[in-house]
Amino acid sequence: MDIVLSQVRSKLIDYYRMKPFSFCPICATPLNEAFVDGRNRMTCPQCGWIHYVNPLPVAIAFTVNRNNELLVIRRAHEPAFNEWALPGGFLEAGENPEEGCLRELFEETSLEGSVDGLIGVYHRESELYGSLVVVAYRVIAAHENISINHEVFEAGFYTPDRLPHVRIPLHRQIIDETRWPGL
Repeated sequence: MDIVLSQVRSKLIDYYRMKPFSFCPICATPLNEAFVDGRNRMTCPQCGWIHYVNPLPVAIAFTVNRNNELLVIRRAHEPAFNEWALPGGFLEAGENPEEGCLRELFEETSLEGSVDGLIGVYHRESELYGSLVVVAYRVIAAHENISINHEVFEAGFYTPDRLPHVRIPLHRQIIDETRWPGL
């Protein structure tokens, strides 16, 4: 069964993986590779457009309740399907990181909260999305009325002795760096 799930996961990742540009988005000319600004980049020989591959911005909510219990979710989608994680996701255009953090928290769990501080900024390479810049915040939940969406199998607040095993390396690092529950 694990082999079948692994094969399905691999096919899904290949299908959804971000595809590189082949044609210029300005004039539709096929792109060529050229050395620009110290890196190989796809460029348009017709209009001069250069494809700069920039990281995608992500916000993560390290969320605690009034009892200092930590919120974790079990993911229902790739990446990290079925893994326990901290809530979070991609920032939307025009959204600052704090807003994106709170929006993702609300979308996934229906929880509202307030940002209590920056935990850290991290760079990661994702098999599915490529380069990511991840901003993690400590969030204080305004209430505990969790209602999950389609991205989540389950969610809850946990004490350290009951916390499900979080295996995503960055999420584990964020939990460890906060020195929770001592904060």
